[in-house]
Amino acid sequence: MPRTPEDSTSLELGVIGNGSVAALIDSHARIVWGCLPRFDADASFCSLLSPVGEGGDWAIELEDLDHAGQFYLDNTAVLVTRLFDQHGGAIEITDFAPRHRSNGRLYHPVMLARRVAPISGSPRVRVLLRPLCDYGARSAQTTSGSNHIRYLLSDVVQRMTSDIAAPLIERALPFGLDRPAHFIFGPDETLNDNPADFIRLALERTLGYWRDWVRYLSIPYEWQEPVIRAAITLKLCQYEATGAIVAALTTSIPEAGGTARNWDYRYCWLRDAAFTVRALNRLGATRSMEEYIRYVFNLVASKEDAEIGPVFGITFERDLAERQVESLAGYRGMSPVRVGNDAWRQRQNDVYGSVVLASAQLFFDRRLEHRGDEITFRRLERMGNMALRMAEQTDAGLWEFRGRAAVHTYSAAMCWAACDRLAHIATELGLDDRARYWHDEAVELHERIEAHAWNEKLGHFVDAYDGEHLDASLLLLADIGFVEASDPRFVRTVDAIGVALGRGDYLFRYMAPDDFGAPETSFNICTFWYIEALAATGRKERARAMFEHMLKQRNALGLLSEDIEPASGEHWGNYPQTYSLVGLIQAAMRLSRRWEDAL
Repeated sequence: MPRTPEDSTSLELGVIGNGSVAALIDSHARIVWGCLPRFDADASFCSLLSPVGEGGDWAIELEDLDHAGQFYLDNTAVLVTRLFDQHGGAIEITDFAPRHRSNGRLYHPVMLARRVAPISGSPRVRVLLRPLCDYGARSAQTTSGSNHIRYLLSDVVQRMTSDIAAPLIERALPFGLDRPAHFIFGPDETLNDNPADFIRLALERTLGYWRDWVRYLSIPYEWQEPVIRAAITLKLCQYEATGAIVAALTTSIPEAGGTARNWDYRYCWLRDAAFTVRALNRLGATRSMEEYIRYVFNLVASKEDAEIGPVFGITFERDLAERQVESLAGYRGMSPVRVGNDAWRQRQNDVYGSVVLASAQLFFDRRLEHRGDEITFRRLERMGNMALRMAEQTDAGLWEFRGRAAVHTYSAAMCWAACDRLAHIATELGLDDRARYWHDEAVELHERIEAHAWNEKLGHFVDAYDGEHLDASLLLLADIGFVEASDPRFVRTVDAIGVALGRGDYLFRYMAPDDFGAPETSFNICTFWYIEALAATGRKERARAMFEHMLKQRNALGLLSEDIEPASGEHWGNYPQTYSLVGLIQAAMRLSRRWEDAL
């Protein structure tokens, strides 16, 4: 069955998941990316990155395909794709990963479920289930029974159970679809239920779970659908077993065509995860914060007064040695494909403030069942001690420069934020001596940062101590409380950034060439930071116009990657990017009219 031009590789992808597994599905219902048995494991479904041989996907192909449509069921992570043939036939494919309460626990197995139903005509389909091993290097070994096929993958054995005869799937034979077909790709266990009954009940319960979760979000009056979709997708990026939050679900989607800016984002950056936690907190989804803080405390339990790296594996791995995979040609054939990320070796001093800011709500939110106490505070003080030690030491910065180091303004300001928030937390807990200590340290550090980060000659804050350049992280100085948004110095910095880093309705993170030359694409979260800064400094109409423009740049399912090429609007970078979705949520929350004023 020939592929149509619309099938060409792009980031027009849907995401399904359940906190244990996630998969990316293209506009014709092909599963093109999915790592098993967890987010950072071998990519059993890897066709997105062009395996050298065939396979790496799971397709439900319709004969004589004419066109397709796709949508999420409202307020859920359940994806529906409709395929239409040239003769009036059509099918509907419903994809989800089960997630619901069962026997007092959350049921979220390493499982993908698909229901394929005829909706008109006499459609003929074939099923191609072709997982690969070792990042596309070889096919999975299989054994089969009458209604199941076992796949021996690199790190797990998965069983596909169906009410379609196994030989039709094994040999990819076409057949007429005259009734719904059901497919369960999950643990290597006998399914005692009829596949149709299992999927019907699992789908019903999964829909109920997501709709209940959304019901309790504190969403803004305006832009509810984009915010809900972003929130659900952020939730899909948290690994339930440990609380880690990945930066994205993919590796090696380049930041621009042909660039060497190409990394593995399937790990937990403490900074990125903290941004995600703070965005979900603003929506009232505080459980993600509690799970993330447990993850962090497990990481630092044995690291008394020692430096902490910026990124870790989702099951607490510290060594993420980076290597290149030759068996995958890359996104659109753009190699290399990387596994691992050498950023784990870097010093990024803003991580201490990131952890404290993400944790602060634990001590003030009376809705929480387990609020922060003095023991939790003492653990956080380790972050404060390291912040004081590292605030004015050189680092790679939040942009992870691999070839240079400086005392970055944002890193120093985040260390100040750690001290400032610890003072507030100590006050809340009645620890007056610790409150005075952290307050005094914050004041002194603030004065030193101001002295080095403000460039009187240029008339704005700069990206590094005694420097001359701008970067978009300076837009966050008001958000973290380092300066007031009304401070003329901040207003001038925002204006200077708009001129230097803006390209129409997009913002770059910086323009100065780095280890790989000058950036070629805008960085989505920076555009959202600029939108927020415009609003905070009184330019709300301009901010709203830019925000509306960014909403139009989302893909057909409402999702965003890391970067956008300003001239074409094409998505680049790893996907779905938590940073970008965080930016969308926070900008919407700032810009929306209040419910009280709108109703």
